[in-house]
Amino acid sequence: MSRKPKAPASQVVSVERVIAAPPEAIFELLVDPDRHHDIDGSGSVVGAKCGPQRLALGSRFGMSMKVGMSYSMVSTVVEFDEPRLIAWQTRGPGNLGGGRIWRYELEPVEGGTLVRESWDITRESVLSKWMVKDLGEKTRANMDATLERIETYFAADD
Repeated sequence: MSRKPKAPASQVVSVERVIAAPPEAIFELLVDPDRHHDIDGSGSVVGAKCGPQRLALGSRFGMSMKVGMSYSMVSTVVEFDEPRLIAWQTRGPGNLGGGRIWRYELEPVEGGTLVRESWDITRESVLSKWMVKDLGEKTRANMDATLERIETYFAADD
């Protein structure tokens, strides 16, 4: 697992929450692209289009998205340390635009797992960085909603 130099705060937004579930269970949810629409707090993920049933380092998977209009994104898993870390980098069709990284870090703590979700635009394409650079607070709220949905998912198992 490699660590990147610290990026400016405006380019990496993170939220965290303790969820009453073991890291292994949360990780299994995150590595299943068919479940991403169930936990997405933004409401923009429609569903998985293509790719493996279980993600691993280097896996490529497609997602149908909708924010006003429908579109597709292709993601590649760029960081993977089971069951502690998974991150994927998203790009538009034909690698046009995109490049942001969605990262989940899982740390066992008393009472469950500290889940940290990050939105990292340090490698965002010049073509799209201007469009997303001011979305930090909206993204933070969406990520908070995602972690709430993950928490609810595991609370329903009780």
